[in-house]
Amino acid sequence: MLHKHRSRMVTEGPTRTPHRAFLRATGMDDEALAKSFVGIVSTAGDNTPCSMPLAAQADNARLGVAEGGGVPIMFSTISVSDGTSMNHMGMRMSLISRETIADSVELVVRGHAYDALVGFAGCDKTLPGIMMGMVRTNVPSVFVYGGSMLPGHGPDGQERTILTAIEGVGRYQTGQITREELRGIECSASPTAGACPGQFTANTMAMVGEILGLSPLGSSMLPAVYSERIALARRAGRIVMDIIRNGGPLPRDLVTRKSLENACAVVAATGGSTNAALHIPAIANEAGIRFTLKDVGEVFERTPLVANLQPGGRYLAKDLNIIGGAPVVFKSLLKGGFLHGECLTLGGQTLAEALEAYPDPDGNIVKSCDEALHATGGVVVLTGNLCPDGALLKIAGLKNLQFTGRARVFENEEACMRAVSRLEYQEGDVLVIRNEGPVGGPGMREMLSVTAAIYGQGKGESVALLTDGRFSGATRGMCIGYVSPEAAAGGAIGLVREGDRIEIDAEKRSLDLIISNAEWEARRAEQAARDATPRKELGGVMEKYAKLVGPANEGAVTHTGGLEWSYETPEEEA
Repeated sequence: MLHKHRSRMVTEGPTRTPHRAFLRATGMDDEALAKSFVGIVSTAGDNTPCSMPLAAQADNARLGVAEGGGVPIMFSTISVSDGTSMNHMGMRMSLISRETIADSVELVVRGHAYDALVGFAGCDKTLPGIMMGMVRTNVPSVFVYGGSMLPGHGPDGQERTILTAIEGVGRYQTGQITREELRGIECSASPTAGACPGQFTANTMAMVGEILGLSPLGSSMLPAVYSERIALARRAGRIVMDIIRNGGPLPRDLVTRKSLENACAVVAATGGSTNAALHIPAIANEAGIRFTLKDVGEVFERTPLVANLQPGGRYLAKDLNIIGGAPVVFKSLLKGGFLHGECLTLGGQTLAEALEAYPDPDGNIVKSCDEALHATGGVVVLTGNLCPDGALLKIAGLKNLQFTGRARVFENEEACMRAVSRLEYQEGDVLVIRNEGPVGGPGMREMLSVTAAIYGQGKGESVALLTDGRFSGATRGMCIGYVSPEAAAGGAIGLVREGDRIEIDAEKRSLDLIISNAEWEARRAEQAARDATPRKELGGVMEKYAKLVGPANEGAVTHTGGLEWSYETPEEEA
């Protein structure tokens, strides 16, 4: 019999007679009550193609847990689809949902004293949310990504993805394609279930889960519709039982400062989503580690870009899977001296030991560090008088790394989207969207529809976009997000006025507003007076979130982190 841990508080002793009676109503018998209880959580649902494959995968993890000698207990949590919440008020719910997911995992696992956890997630906020819940509760855990969709194809045989559809709107607005052609893109861009297939937020965070050691090596790039994922899910159930048997590694054995640096290196090396710089500090916070945007930026700065992946590059997740998956990227970085090889993997081996079984870079999809696509990572952190606490810019695919332009100021995303849709902007403009940060939104909306429309209109690098909100992993162009401090926290982005000169230099890692000291001080005084005006109460979840959420450069988290869940023993051992 496997050793039971926390669930003994529910199943052992005469005072737990009512508990056992209740559990017998779920189908348990004496044999089951003596085994480890393993929660299996997923964000399965029909609201997004990202979550649709998860139910079958979670069900097979149930079989794996049973094969390993445990009692699988299924439960679910929410998901908010970025794909349908973007470009309207619904996007304010997306980042908030990350906290709700992590909180719900904690509530169920602690409330029922489960011994272990297997988690499945498929889209942008569900991945970090489930991982945060695992690290917070620190029970034996295995994280499994649901996988990405396969691309569609146009009449010419060219691959299409959801990015083709989003940027197609801008092409239609400028007359490059007809409405009928736009509809053709709509109907062919996303032919299967699964997450977006480029190195957008879902695939980026799936790689993060793998390099942190929370997921099995080689699992993240496997497409959602491949039957291999069924076998992977079953294996995940067996793995978590092995972790119980062996007493580790636990999530906080895996999530360390060095493994967090490895995660940042992988994001940089793949030109991954800037959202990772929000989620990695949040995962660190759950482990009680302070890891800020500054720490992320230091790793980005020293890591080369080695993977030629969309949106800045050419290839998709399914292509990387063919040559060996994410471990091929890891191996390239390890050989180049950019990873900490002593970090643990889920199986208990060191990363260096585990990677020996995987192939070397193919030289096309993944380069060696000696032949890197760019000397530094595909994502950089900027600082300057506009963002003393940092801002993020994805440089993968950018032709020019400097930009100086005139400010066009918008107080929210909708105002900017109207101007872009009507082509009411010019080359050389810096479109400033503010009041979209964690508190100011609240919820820190991402601006994919705006950026993709600009790119589709053929002006992706002839204008810049600057916001205290965030961007999708699919964003490309001169787009700077996560400006910290945000406008609602008194940040300098709130001082910018129409026509101001803004200088962006990604090589120098700088972002500055060019005004005199006297003008700066005068605007600061006006800002202080505005900030003293009471804010209208929001009501609902946004009101609670705005009162709790921290700054973006620290992960936009809602609690102090490092939860210590005290270990209780049943009365007979007390």
